Amino acid sequence: MDPVEFIEAKKEGLEHKPDEIKGFIAGYVRGDIPDYQMAAWLMAVNFNGMTDEEVLALVETMIESGDRLDLSNIEGIKVDKHSTGGVGDKVSLILAPLAASCGCIVPMISGRSLGHTGGTLDKLESIPGMRVNLTKEEFINQIEKIGVSMIGQTEELVPADRKMYALRDVTATVKSIPLICASILSKKIAEGIDALVLDVKTGSGAFLKEYALSKKLAYKLKSVGEKFGLKVRAVITDMNQPLGSTVGNWLEVVESIDVLKGNGPRDLVEVTVYLTCWMLILSNLASDIKTAEEIVLEKLRNGSAYEKFLEIVSSQGGDVSFIENPQKYKKAKVIKGVKSTKSGYVISIDTERIGKCVFELGGGRKKIEDKIMPEVGLEVKAKISDYVHKGDVLCIAHANSEEKYQRVSDMILSSFEISQQKTSQPPLFYETL
Repeated sequence: MDPVEFIEAKKEGLEHKPDEIKGFIAGYVRGDIPDYQMAAWLMAVNFNGMTDEEVLALVETMIESGDRLDLSNIEGIKVDKHSTGGVGDKVSLILAPLAASCGCIVPMISGRSLGHTGGTLDKLESIPGMRVNLTKEEFINQIEKIGVSMIGQTEELVPADRKMYALRDVTATVKSIPLICASILSKKIAEGIDALVLDVKTGSGAFLKEYALSKKLAYKLKSVGEKFGLKVRAVITDMNQPLGSTVGNWLEVVESIDVLKGNGPRDLVEVTVYLTCWMLILSNLASDIKTAEEIVLEKLRNGSAYEKFLEIVSSQGGDVSFIENPQKYKKAKVIKGVKSTKSGYVISIDTERIGKCVFELGGGRKKIEDKIMPEVGLEVKAKISDYVHKGDVLCIAHANSEEKYQRVSDMILSSFEISQQKTSQPPLFYETL
């Protein structure tokens, strides 16, 4: 095939045939098609979209680019959860051990930071010694032993997505619905699951900020997933403000530990519990939300979820002493509050800008090769509808230099809109599809 003609066709808004998609993706994985041509095609898709048939062909082609895990020897329904990305979204760190403690079988393959959002793998790797690059055999053995494993893509699993994912992050093609759909579902189907709970974010900190687009993505993910034989539930949740109280890799691990011990901020707990309930329902471990919630809350109360997290960390080489005593972790060099310059109610938060603040501090990647500083980040002290006085702390920045702190302080201040007119808290949940 001629890759230039292929790119030109999508640039003109034409529909690809399945064998054309297969040839282009296969050529890219082999190295015959360079990054710059893939980047050009990704941009064409970003602008012109893909039909349902094209998305199905793309998902299938990406799955076929590598191995598929066979978990059929593990008895029971295998269920995973995926978020479309948010700021302060540490749900997976809590949900995976929580669901496993309830009896779910959870093979979780996650991603790294993308755009302005943090990645589950980066958060896990902030735990000293924690391995997320298990082999296929280690991954399966751990699921058989403790019911859950949390890793990144292996070299053999959907290599097409691994290459495209990194390229999308640095070519401004993250927000395309067909590409999001193909990336998520190719990995989830290849990992051998039977059921999937999707947390589709909407609002100022989501990739798709407009509700109509978030809903379109939720429907697309559900319909394509079901065509591949998955049981799928999609929940549209709010991302008009950071989830929980922390943004930044190690800070989010610490907050997750707090939730696993039965504490933590209300919004984070409610979102995590609700998504976990759907995992139980899809696993046939509960018949309805009320029954599932009783089971889930009990596992938080009695310490089972926390103990399961310790098992995960220990099984994957992590030093559990940092989970048991988080205060011994290396701290950022400058920990200082950013104070409000006026009194009033917080009526909106530019959550994407808050996410970018953490990247400016060194908590995310601007380039593929960037090294993350796990100790930096923000503690969010004011949420929408809160009243703040002039001089009250809006966020506490954890920075590794005064210069970095100064760089983000103005960004933080401009992220909070403060008014004399009070507004209500946005709902945590919008729709469950």
